[in-house]
Amino acid sequence: MRVPHLHNAAAVAALLAVLAAPASAQLPASPTHDRIQQRSYHFEQAGTDVEYSLYVPTAYDAATPTSLIVLLHGLGSRPERVIRYAGLTEFAEQRGYIVVAPTGYNERGWYGSRGTGRASNRGEAANDPDNLGALSEMDVMNVLEMTLAEFNIAPDEVFLAGHSMGGGGTWHLAMKYPDRWAGLGPVAPAIYSSSDGLSAITHLPVIVIMGDDDNLVSVDVTRAWVAKMHELGMKHRYIEIPGGDHSRIITQTPENVRAIFDFFDQVRNDS
Repeated sequence: MRVPHLHNAAAVAALLAVLAAPASAQLPASPTHDRIQQRSYHFEQAGTDVEYSLYVPTAYDAATPTSLIVLLHGLGSRPERVIRYAGLTEFAEQRGYIVVAPTGYNERGWYGSRGTGRASNRGEAANDPDNLGALSEMDVMNVLEMTLAEFNIAPDEVFLAGHSMGGGGTWHLAMKYPDRWAGLGPVAPAIYSSSDGLSAITHLPVIVIMGDDDNLVSVDVTRAWVAKMHELGMKHRYIEIPGGDHSRIITQTPENVRAIFDFFDQVRNDS
């Protein structure tokens, strides 16, 4: 199976320029953005403070179990940006989801999907901890545990979703912790492992969104993972966007964000 090709230097540089822009830039503003909380905690295992973003809908009632989405950002991005993708907090408000977006230690940790070490030794990455991948994964699970402790979360309604590097992280963390999640939403997922790992999560429903003109992640790889889900008899929905690119299909396309919420709604209604 061919792996995704986040290796075109010019394309990656252009993507990083977009993703690293301030959260207020390029993405449409929403009144719900005023409710996004920017938080941090002391990551004891790493010896540093790490940020995460949190959205709690106005209707949240501590007496009522609530659905949770753990949302993973892409390479070079930040939690405060991915949580502002067009329509995301509006749908969370309307549908009653808490959304938490971890950093994953830093913007290039890959959530452990590329191993426990560094994925690169170039530029700023050369100064990253030797166990960056392990710390990135650990940060996500730390933030999950803190959110579960603070809020009344329905134990069978914890969803995991992510874009690009975060999509690959979604696959990885689902396969490593298969009993933690109710459903998955990888978008343009940059994943470097074998789809054989899906055998560990045949019980999980999955929605995958992908553009067929993505120049950073191979659509052929995503199609192969979708074919593997079909072979395994997994409940899944695949949305392939004709002419769709790597970023705008989710950052600025609320109907695709809506599709993820619709799918998660169906999962929790079926549970």
